[in-house]
Amino acid sequence: REARARARHPAPTPNLRRKMETRDLYPWATLDRAGEGYEDAVKDEPLSDEPWPKRTLKERVLMHQKATLEFFGKDNWMLTSPPMHERSAKLKMAIKIRDEYQAVRNMPPPEIQPKKKKRAGDDERAETGAAAAPGPASADAAIPGMDAAKAAKKGKETDISKLIDSIDDGEKEKTRAGADAIVEFKGEAGTIVPKTKKMYNYSAQIIPRLASKWPKPPWHAPWKLYRVISGHLGWVRSVTVDPSNEWFATGSADRTIKIWDLASGQLKLTLTGHIEQVMGLAVSDRHPYMFSCGLDKMVKCWDLEYNKVIRHYHGHLSGVYSLALHPALDVLMTGGRDSACRVWDMRTKTQVFCLSGHDNTVGSIVSQENNPQVITGSYDSTVKFWDLAAGKCQHTLTYHKKGVRALALHPREFTLLSASADNIKKFALPNGRFMHNMLSQQKSIVNSLSVNEDDVVVSGGDNGSLYFWDYKSGHNFQQAAPKVQPGSMESEAGIFASAFDRTGTRLITVEADKTIKMWKEDEDATPETHPNLEFHPPRDLRRF
Repeated sequence: REARARARHPAPTPNLRRKMETRDLYPWATLDRAGEGYEDAVKDEPLSDEPWPKRTLKERVLMHQKATLEFFGKDNWMLTSPPMHERSAKLKMAIKIRDEYQAVRNMPPPEIQPKKKKRAGDDERAETGAAAAPGPASADAAIPGMDAAKAAKKGKETDISKLIDSIDDGEKEKTRAGADAIVEFKGEAGTIVPKTKKMYNYSAQIIPRLASKWPKPPWHAPWKLYRVISGHLGWVRSVTVDPSNEWFATGSADRTIKIWDLASGQLKLTLTGHIEQVMGLAVSDRHPYMFSCGLDKMVKCWDLEYNKVIRHYHGHLSGVYSLALHPALDVLMTGGRDSACRVWDMRTKTQVFCLSGHDNTVGSIVSQENNPQVITGSYDSTVKFWDLAAGKCQHTLTYHKKGVRALALHPREFTLLSASADNIKKFALPNGRFMHNMLSQQKSIVNSLSVNEDDVVVSGGDNGSLYFWDYKSGHNFQQAAPKVQPGSMESEAGIFASAFDRTGTRLITVEADKTIKMWKEDEDATPETHPNLEFHPPRDLRRF
């Protein structure tokens, strides 16, 4: 059996063995110019009966180490790198140094002056005015440890360090050559500029600093609670003030509308007629009419001379949440859960327009004489400007991320405030250009928004918080959280609506604890006794 195996696989001759070893180590070494391998030579080699030599593991490792050293050694022409082009390498290094280290490359030397011994001739030189000029190495000598660092560096310089030193020496020669020049030549005709002294850039000069241009808010007197009125049997959802500033009306979840005396807070009248919560109220400036809307889909017109309902406006498909009157036209706007703002003719009870485009409940409506005459805010987080003549949408503002439940127009400026759970934003009319956010967040669902002529903005939150803001700067100068009525739960501390009286000196808020609260400014307060909350100018203004 062994003889048959040797006949089938004969041992190679020494010549063939050497060729096979060469093939294993250098596969390309046995290729001829025609590209053919060593197989033809192997076929012509006569067979031999010599046994195949056995190598130990150590011998094989040493053999491969030798082949690796021969191939990857320094003498191999395939691994030798091309000679370095000194000019291009120097230019590359100079650009890298300028881009990364230009700001700190030429730092001023430390102001360390070595102590000098007083000699006898110093007084004479001082009298004659002769001053000893410091040597070129005085700056380096003043730095402790500089000589030791230079001595340690000597003899260990690499090609890169030599290249960096040559770049510095070249710039010093250029500076020295042009030190005596009156003007500096840039290399082209007409580019001669007066030579200025080199100034070092410190960190305060490198970092750009911009002064804050945000207006500083004036001091506002704090507002205090001076009256609490209870009389409703349910949540008080809406409030409006009479144009004569003698009384105000509130609508409640107990389905009644109550008329209160503004000066004394006494109940004057109770109107019934709605069969659900009264969500909106408005009193006409030109007619003895009051309008109300509720979750019963009804919009009613009350004649205040007879205290009776004289008109109904039918058309809403669901509850009506908001209501507004046009200041110059006999037009009424209502919006509700059917995602539409309906425009009614006050006298004929006909629907003039159905302003559709919102995707959710229309929670707030304001109206003005100039375009846009109708502005709506919806729970779909958008604010829309409407063209009342054409009945179409002019602009849609999508700056808010949460539902817009309150809108307010400034009584003097042509601007708009919109309130949402994310922020209170200010827009310039008529195009709705975003101006800025209020400088802090109320961190609550904002249900109401009111502005008076003294630039005081009041926002009421669903958690019972009442924030007072400066209109121009957006600074929150006072925060209030009135206690709920005795017998109510803490969760009923929610503010649903608010309104200033016609003078802007009294504030009325209606809340979930079934009460009406009245606020006024503290007349005895001064900036020293009652300072506002600290003002911090904004650092990073958002563009939306």
